[in-house]
Amino acid sequence: MTDRTVSLGGWQTSAEGLGCFGMSSAYGAADWDESVATIRRALDLGVTLIDTANSYGIGHNEVLVGRAITGRRDEVQLATKAGMDFSSGRLELRADPAYLKAACDASLLRLGTDHIDLYYLHRVSPGTPVEDSVAALADLVKAGKVSHLGLSEVTGDQLRVAHAVHPITAVQSEYSLWTRDPEGTLTDAARQLGAGLVAYSPLGRGFLTGTLDVTSLADNDFRRPLPRFSGAAAEANTAITAAVREIAAAHDATPAQVAIAWVRAQSGRLGIPVVPIPGTKRVRWLEENAAAMDLALTGGDLMTLDALADIVVGGRY
Repeated sequence: MTDRTVSLGGWQTSAEGLGCFGMSSAYGAADWDESVATIRRALDLGVTLIDTANSYGIGHNEVLVGRAITGRRDEVQLATKAGMDFSSGRLELRADPAYLKAACDASLLRLGTDHIDLYYLHRVSPGTPVEDSVAALADLVKAGKVSHLGLSEVTGDQLRVAHAVHPITAVQSEYSLWTRDPEGTLTDAARQLGAGLVAYSPLGRGFLTGTLDVTSLADNDFRRPLPRFSGAAAEANTAITAAVREIAAAHDATPAQVAIAWVRAQSGRLGIPVVPIPGTKRVRWLEENAAAMDLALTGGDLMTLDALADIVVGGRY
């Protein structure tokens, strides 16, 4: 059995987390009861980093997470975010101090807790210097409402500027076998500053599981228009899932477990802790994903998987 906890800037959390985004939006109809059962089962399995945001379902997801962890708050490393505001009916990037402080209070109310373990700036806003946003978040730490700060989808330079105001525990970015964008300046800065990487969409929004039929996605599934999921690009990218499937068969594992295990294994190469947070609203997939914590890939496996990024067809968006 591999280690099931990691240290992010001195903060102990589970080696794998649960992303809750899809429980409230983007991947079809919500299923409240199954989602709550999934979060509770995650805690049973030692998957205790629970990741949400105030924008997921425009508040719905935080309420769901709060209900799910009722009576078990002390088992959870609770992460949420603010900075993507849909209150006007369209997306606005908001990172001004007044907004962030009000958003934190609203999140605490929806989550039913008196503190947030890890609070992310969801996106840097063009209208507010990142150092001003982080100064506001630092005030929340001083007030005891937040324990640790994070940033999502930032550059290495933005991380350095933010860290000069207040230590940043984690950066959250999309990171997987077919999305390697954080590598380089961001991971270099994280290593130098002592921050960890929390990897969302480690399963490539489901594509890397090898079970997704892109032609059957619902009309309201946000993946339908994404370049990698469309037409000839989707067909070409099946070469990636074929390679993952072959390695999975050699380990009597699933492609999803291989994809998650690859992300975890990058911690040694990058020199920073890397925590994948695969998302699901189903207990069966949660259990499969959690089992990836016990999968150790060989050096040969990693070399094969490392090369797959070079054959990806299509951009993220």
